[in-house]
Amino acid sequence: MMFGMNRRAFLGATGLFGAALLAGCSGGQGPSGTASASTSASASSEASGASAAATASFTVGTLATEDLLPLWVAQDAGLFDGSGVQVEIVPFQSATELIAGVASGEVDLAMTDIMVTASMFASGIDVQMQWVTLGATADQGRFGIMVGPDSDITKLADLAGVPIGVGSNTILEYVMDKLMESAGVADDQIVVEELQKLPVRYQAMASGEVAAAALPGTLLALGEANNCKLIADDTQGDNLSQSVMIVRADVLSGANAQAGIAALESVWDEAVKLVNADPESYREILIDSASLPIEIADTYPISTYPAAALPASAMVDPVLDWMQQKGYLAQPLSYDEKTGAFAAK
Repeated sequence: MMFGMNRRAFLGATGLFGAALLAGCSGGQGPSGTASASTSASASSEASGASAAATASFTVGTLATEDLLPLWVAQDAGLFDGSGVQVEIVPFQSATELIAGVASGEVDLAMTDIMVTASMFASGIDVQMQWVTLGATADQGRFGIMVGPDSDITKLADLAGVPIGVGSNTILEYVMDKLMESAGVADDQIVVEELQKLPVRYQAMASGEVAAAALPGTLLALGEANNCKLIADDTQGDNLSQSVMIVRADVLSGANAQAGIAALESVWDEAVKLVNADPESYREILIDSASLPIEIADTYPISTYPAAALPASAMVDPVLDWMQQKGYLAQPLSYDEKTGAFAAK
């Protein structure tokens, strides 16, 4: 059985954060060198009369994930040609390696989540958020809590005091806590069964080894295809989670970097329009880039995607508060929604 990685599969990234920092010096299995902003002259084009050559070049790190679909589409459709920016998209095999790529300077931008970004900043890696890649609204992507096909559990209240498979210090744990809170379950009745690896967690839930599991959208869809039962998800009510594009602060100080980032956002927006207008045209790219489980490859819903915009404080502040309450941040952080930057309080 193949397991895909969607936006909610970063979701174990923060729990692996310490190991990633140790791996950062050696660079893990990421790209061999750092791409940085560079300048180039304008060039005339016989076809169009005039076009600008790329003025900036970036390496974008990602897991195999649906969240980056617009950039995969942009690459396939040639949207970077003449855009003023060139991008190398580098897939990483694990969140640990992706974080290490950012820490070592091998990756200029990366697609991750708010919690991982805050954890990197708190650990001394100066990064800031650039735009929301998925999750501008609650219906974009989903997390949920699922039980096996033979379970008698029917509602979140039934899980009070019952271990739920999840990775601690992750965005999935955050969403699980918020879903349980919305059902009136007290904090001391939310019990974690530590299962960091998503395939292991899914199998434990499906087989009944653990009563329930907090899972990302692809694995929820896989479970539904195999008669597992969804108890609750985060596609209604408060918008609990987002994936984000982040950038190293030192990259932003490079020559023409600001213009390059603006050009990259424009390419993203152009690709978003293509995907949102005709999502099924890009299913093969989604299957290939996000490694969807074969059982759901032809049926998995293709999300709508947001235009590039910084995460709002209403998205970020609750996550920071939760991390502080859980003891995942040694020092409180504040967030500036005008710049996407964090600061120590």
